[in-house]
Amino acid sequence: MVNQLAAAAGMGVYVVLVLWATKIPYTMMVDRGMEHIRAVYYNRKIVHMFAGGVGSLSVPFLFTSPVYPLVCGVLLTTMLYASHRAGIVMHWFQTEQNQNDVKFGLMWWMSISLIWWLVDDPWLAIVPSLFMAFGDGITGVVRNAVVQKRSKSPIGNVFMFLVSAPLGWYAAKAGDPSLPAWGLIAATVATFVERYEFGPIDDNILITVCATAVLLLGVQIGPLM
Repeated sequence: MVNQLAAAAGMGVYVVLVLWATKIPYTMMVDRGMEHIRAVYYNRKIVHMFAGGVGSLSVPFLFTSPVYPLVCGVLLTTMLYASHRAGIVMHWFQTEQNQNDVKFGLMWWMSISLIWWLVDDPWLAIVPSLFMAFGDGITGVVRNAVVQKRSKSPIGNVFMFLVSAPLGWYAAKAGDPSLPAWGLIAATVATFVERYEFGPIDDNILITVCATAVLLLGVQIGPLM
């Protein structure tokens, strides 16, 4: 228990360091003439991958109970939400226009905790968060580079699938050697729904909810091959 508490604390410190370290690329991008909002969106995707993605991958190695990632996620989500409520927006990756960063933190711990409790496997538990972190992360980077603004261009989804498909396959296989096909199906569904937003229901919510539903269905149905 002591080791896991230390790991949880270490993960929290690491994530906070990532959040503050992204000031550096933000300053570099703005100093080179990039408009503020494009630099913010690049930084959001850096946070997606280096905080959410690395954090997700570390979960099966660091923890034996879903309680620890849950507590880490709740604390991070609370911190991000509090910064918006207090009007102290971390301008290098947050915006006053939306609270998608809060929804990212919320869906990260909710998807991991729910799947882990239901199927008792940390590898299956991190699959949706990997799509949200790395898949949606590369999607935003590609769109920002090609379209040069926040968009839902399909070019981003091509790259999302190229990243998410192997992540879904191998993470699901690590959790249950009979379920890699369901990881691939979950990646396909997550890639498809990423293009949509319905008011406050953003792509972070759609990706994790739909991928979670596919994985839980796969656990019930069993192997497809």
